[in-house]
Amino acid sequence: MLSFSDLKKNLKKDFNKLNLIKIAVLADSSSQLYVQALRGFAYSEGFNFEVLEADYNQIDLQIFDQSSELYSFNPEFIIIFQSTQKLIKKFYETDQTSKKDFALQHINYVQQLIDVISKNVKAKIVYFNFAEINDNVFGNYSNKIESSLIYQVRKINYELMNLSQRSNLFFINDLSVLHNQYGYQYVTDSKLYVNADIIFTLDFLPIIAKNTVDIIQTIYGKFKKCIVLDLDNTIWGGIIGDDGIENIQIGNLGIGKAFTELQLWVKQLKERGIILAVCSKNSEKIAKEPFEKHPDMILRLDDIAVFVANWETKVDNIRYIQSILNIGFDTMVFLDDNPFERNIIRENISGIIVPELPEDPADYLLYLRTLNLFETASFTEEDTFRTKQYKEEANRTVLQTSFTNENDFLKSLNMVSSVQPFNKFNTPRIAQLLQRSNQFNLRTVRYTEEDIYKLSISENHITLSFSLEDKYGDYGLISIVILEKKNKTLFIDTWVMSCRVLKRGMENFALEQLIKIAQEHTIEKITGEYIPSAKNEIVKDHYKNLGFEANEKLWELTISCHASKTNHINEKNEVQKNKKLWK
Repeated sequence: MLSFSDLKKNLKKDFNKLNLIKIAVLADSSSQLYVQALRGFAYSEGFNFEVLEADYNQIDLQIFDQSSELYSFNPEFIIIFQSTQKLIKKFYETDQTSKKDFALQHINYVQQLIDVISKNVKAKIVYFNFAEINDNVFGNYSNKIESSLIYQVRKINYELMNLSQRSNLFFINDLSVLHNQYGYQYVTDSKLYVNADIIFTLDFLPIIAKNTVDIIQTIYGKFKKCIVLDLDNTIWGGIIGDDGIENIQIGNLGIGKAFTELQLWVKQLKERGIILAVCSKNSEKIAKEPFEKHPDMILRLDDIAVFVANWETKVDNIRYIQSILNIGFDTMVFLDDNPFERNIIRENISGIIVPELPEDPADYLLYLRTLNLFETASFTEEDTFRTKQYKEEANRTVLQTSFTNENDFLKSLNMVSSVQPFNKFNTPRIAQLLQRSNQFNLRTVRYTEEDIYKLSISENHITLSFSLEDKYGDYGLISIVILEKKNKTLFIDTWVMSCRVLKRGMENFALEQLIKIAQEHTIEKITGEYIPSAKNEIVKDHYKNLGFEANEKLWELTISCHASKTNHINEKNEVQKNKKLWK
């Protein structure tokens, strides 16, 4: 973790080439040092935070006054920090009979903040929940009496979670968890608070800044997708090739418990959609034996998307894993107990995260939990099938090597695509794909679930979602297109596709669907736009390759001049021609 001093040094560096995000910080206490830490940490993650720091304790004035500088600034994110210290004061000023309703009153107030903000700007809200400070007026009896402070603080945090489920714009910065993790004395300095109204210590500022940046960059589409595991002395104790399956340390006794609990944690990551891979210097047969035969193993071969065990360098093997998964190195985390292997990977693979595991395996899990490596801004049922989908992709890659002709390979897959308009069933996955896709994303426009619903019923828009399956399995929903009707032209507002289906002919198949729609509604042209971003260079020539012609900043395709290209994807069902598709 960078120190506050390190983060301040970052502020003197060149931010010009970094992704610019406009952030507003509203706090009921001094926020200057927090803003410095926030901008400094954002720099280390490749972002330039342009920050509007509101005046001291001006949250209500900024939000409820439509002419305030907050709305003139038009931020992408609004960070709201209301401290427990100030909350306590309000609680004490509440009469005794109303104290039991204090939490719900505060939640109603937060709901008002969300409603007013959403009417004035299109911004995500990152709201700090409350550190659990017990005033010990009732002691432990506080847990039994509704009018106690700790009861109401906990109730507020609980209701904030419920509120976040109801609002796609509202995200919680979990100060309560960090406060419990690091302890009150580490988080807060009473002298700083009394003399300068500064809540956080200098040591804690980088931690809370990181937590904030984790949320924002995940919403922005930058997050970890895969964890690559070494085996010996990483997920079990001992060396399988020397000690044998009966002597490796795993289970519920001694140090084996540490490895078992680490596996349980990794298994939960897999269940929420993180891809698991293995990279081990071992013979494959011996390396797989514990996964197949050891009764105490939590992880099994079905949990692993790509299993690589050989005597090649781990650098080459991780590059191979990356090529199979077709994801960026900056979305991968590598766990290895060996400091030498960790350093080799860091030196040779740019972007990959390699945690510096403690020497004692008993500390592995606690350390990894503190890093918060796998922050997410969404979760759908489809995420739970991620490993299965990538195992299927590995099978396709192996098959592809047996074909000398690309067309023969694609034809052999027996690909079928289902095309649907946006609906209430696919909206969560569509929102996730829009937020997460950075490479195959022509304009990098982000829409919330609420935006998606409005587009689905708009008279001026057509919405299309594409799913794909082949003989190996179901890719799920892998592409979306949003079209806007402009006289006799269809403008491609959004075209996003999962990189898992690159080089499958999906671009040509999708274009044929657009042509079909255009012909049915006497549209003369389809136009598109490419807006460069830090990660979408792979689609720089997308429209050119599809036969579009450049016209100033747009690309145009005249329907009457279009010549269809051969592709090997069959349509499973026709696009639903209902009012939601076209009005």
